[in-house]
Amino acid sequence: MAENTVSYRPKAGEIPTQPGVYRFRDPQGRILYVGKAKNLRARLSNYFAPLPSLHERTRRMVTTAASVEWTVVGSEFEALQLEFTWIKEFDPPFNVQFRDDKSYPYLAITLGDDVPRVMVTRTKSIKGARYFGPYTKVWAIRETVDLMLKAFPMRSCSDSTYKRAEQAGRPCLLGDIGKCAAPCVGRVTKEEHKSIALDFASFMAGQDTRYVALLTERMMTAAAEQDYESAARLRDQRSALETVLSKNSIVLSDSVDVDIIGIAHDELAAAVQQFVVRGGRIRGVRGWVVDKELDVELPELVESVLQNAYGDDSEPPRRIIVPALPEDTSELELWLAGRRWETSGSHGKVTLQVAKRGDLASLAQTVETNAKHALMLYKTRRSGDFVARSQALADIQEALGMPDAPLRMECYDVSHLSGTNIVASMVVFEDGLPRKDQYRRFSIPESTDDTESIYQTLRRRLAHISEEAVVSDSAEELTAPRDGTSRRFAYRPNLLVVDGGQPQVQAAARALRELGITDIHLCGIAKRLEEIWLPDSDYPVILPRNSDALFLFQRMRDEAHRFAITYQRQRRKRDIGTVLSDIPGVGASRVKLLLKEFGSVTRLKAASAEQIAEIRGIGPVLAETIHRRLRE
Repeated sequence: MAENTVSYRPKAGEIPTQPGVYRFRDPQGRILYVGKAKNLRARLSNYFAPLPSLHERTRRMVTTAASVEWTVVGSEFEALQLEFTWIKEFDPPFNVQFRDDKSYPYLAITLGDDVPRVMVTRTKSIKGARYFGPYTKVWAIRETVDLMLKAFPMRSCSDSTYKRAEQAGRPCLLGDIGKCAAPCVGRVTKEEHKSIALDFASFMAGQDTRYVALLTERMMTAAAEQDYESAARLRDQRSALETVLSKNSIVLSDSVDVDIIGIAHDELAAAVQQFVVRGGRIRGVRGWVVDKELDVELPELVESVLQNAYGDDSEPPRRIIVPALPEDTSELELWLAGRRWETSGSHGKVTLQVAKRGDLASLAQTVETNAKHALMLYKTRRSGDFVARSQALADIQEALGMPDAPLRMECYDVSHLSGTNIVASMVVFEDGLPRKDQYRRFSIPESTDDTESIYQTLRRRLAHISEEAVVSDSAEELTAPRDGTSRRFAYRPNLLVVDGGQPQVQAAARALRELGITDIHLCGIAKRLEEIWLPDSDYPVILPRNSDALFLFQRMRDEAHRFAITYQRQRRKRDIGTVLSDIPGVGASRVKLLLKEFGSVTRLKAASAEQIAEIRGIGPVLAETIHRRLRE
């Protein structure tokens, strides 16, 4: 047992069973990972299980560390607080790492000042200020402020500008055009100006309809009294507020204040989107990317996201919609309520929820869609960066022991539907970028399994490896060549990548051996743990989770999978459509129903007339016709 675990493993009796926080350190004393537990002994025992049984990246963290220590606290809530504090202080490399979290602009109203000011800022350290946002674009805030000043003419100038106007006894341009009440020259008192600032803040906080109704009432009163100048000014103010409201989509009732968090993640990274809804309207949007060093599931990821979202001076609302509830939801709610009190002095509970139905669920789906797009964009941009691509190719060369960088890589994937309609795809990456004009796809006999399919695909590809060889007729091409000649496999690849682990790699290696090819490198990428497998190796190559090399491998694998799935679906629809198209009474909609139910002609042929008749829209007579024609 001692050989199957690390040397610094503490004895079970030495670890307390109370709640606490633990820290793994490397030989230099640097903190590698911080975690919390309601039972330290039970949690830490998971890390000191036999090394082969550990998740690959957990094993790498445990073997990198040289010691573990813990601190006992009084409750799970105290453990949560201490964990957050230490993660923020030490930034451990194996905890969730937040990347690309730029400083977002906020709209701030400095209510703590003697003469409050409205301003756009990227910091949240102004004492006594109220913040609104965050926003994704500075110009959007400035446009909102410009419109709002027509209705709430408060100060927006800098301190130096205000002092100059006060000394000169003459207001600035904003005062002359009615976008400032000009407290600098006494047109309104400081108390009256602060009242305007409070109304501005109240409107931004969600009191929309009250101010629109109030301005409408005052406008009508002024018109009735034939004070048309005042009525026109009030009309313009109301129009400005309505324009601001039109720029913020109404999504929920006016009383709803909520933050909605959406997360899209894979094995390596996660994209987070946070929609800030106040008064039923989307007031701000924030997004960032998370690099996942260890294998973190969605509930645990939600906890880290909440820590990042509200760990500074951001005020949590009373309700937060998340995609999944963490294990320690009650402690998180208590911590968020404390953050709410610390940032704004507001009492009350903060509730974490998963939206199941209704408008909130619909909006949560929109937020998740934005997160999925953000993740795709992040990975595409990262793969497209020249420096990142060069580093990725160099890292792959080093990790796989290649003599040169893999300037041309081919990745293979197999797709099937329950053993039928088996197809394979080949995607090509040159200099780290996809070459879609050189993608290929293959039809595979339905009697083979995944490993045999990989073997057959590589045999057919490698049989035509010479530059002059023409593509086999059994390989269907993506597009027809412009010059009317057969396309060729343009270059000899440096590296072949297959989707899968040891079995798939061994099948590909068999194809290489049988054809006597020894100068092309081979590896496989296993999806569950993102491990890189080499032929004749009992242990995988582990690339750092946030490395450009692993991102490039993952992108190749995903692209090969997408290409194979697309072709497999096209073939499936074409096959069943061709067979059924000549049967009277079977149109496109019924072909679609049959495809959805049976998936392939083979399965449909095996079905009885009674089974076919069970499909909605196909009666017994038509079912009998279909059954008979398929057996002719």
